[in-house]
Amino acid sequence: MAYETIIVDIEDYVATITLNRPDAMNAINSKLLKELCQAVEEADASDKVRCMIITGSEKAFAAGADITEMADKTFVDMYVENFFGNESDRFNRARKPIIAAVSGYALGGGCELAMMCDFIIAAEKAKFGQPEINLGVIAGIGGTQRLTRYVGKSKSMDMHLTGRFMDATEAESSGLVSRVVPFKKLMDEAKAAAIKITEKPLLASMAAKDAVNRAYETTLAEGINYERRMFQALFATEDQKEGMTAFQEKREAQFRDR
Repeated sequence: MAYETIIVDIEDYVATITLNRPDAMNAINSKLLKELCQAVEEADASDKVRCMIITGSEKAFAAGADITEMADKTFVDMYVENFFGNESDRFNRARKPIIAAVSGYALGGGCELAMMCDFIIAAEKAKFGQPEINLGVIAGIGGTQRLTRYVGKSKSMDMHLTGRFMDATEAESSGLVSRVVPFKKLMDEAKAAAIKITEKPLLASMAAKDAVNRAYETTLAEGINYERRMFQALFATEDQKEGMTAFQEKREAQFRDR
């Protein structure tokens, strides 16, 4: 499918989706989000994809939502259209792992998009923020909820109420990103992580993603019970038998996603 606001490349079972609105610093508008969701859904359903990477440019992962698209809308417009809501739900239904490779600004909707991915690898020059307060609104694609869960109430309140940015070093120490690398190595690191994921059994990868995400949706006791059931269920797969047999025989496992 031909896209206008993103670029999709599939190689070695990794779909790299690059946000491509350079004149707007990759600001997220309805078209970009719809195309992104379409690309994610297609990759999630494809036998040629086992992991996805979402990235932007050196200057901006995504510098926020497109203000020109929203400025004149009313409450009724936003509510009836469920602005950004339907697309966010579509994105969050993806079952395969998604890595965010972030350089430059990841602000507002851009920060929220990065947090919707399964983990973030950041370049040293990355900056994260939820500055919606400066526009008379608040985050609307999960920013108040995800950022609080990732970095804690105090730091989340600080960022949402003052609009200040968090640099890559602070983001890593706060638990928002998994690792920080030089910009020149950003995509190499992201692709290396993605390749490593593609080498794992897909059923187990999907189960791990599902179980970790469940930690944010339920109590500890219920989460552990869910994890245990997923763990037990994987013993019905051929990959579990192959993985454990290969370990015992001291050889590389040959997973078949069965």
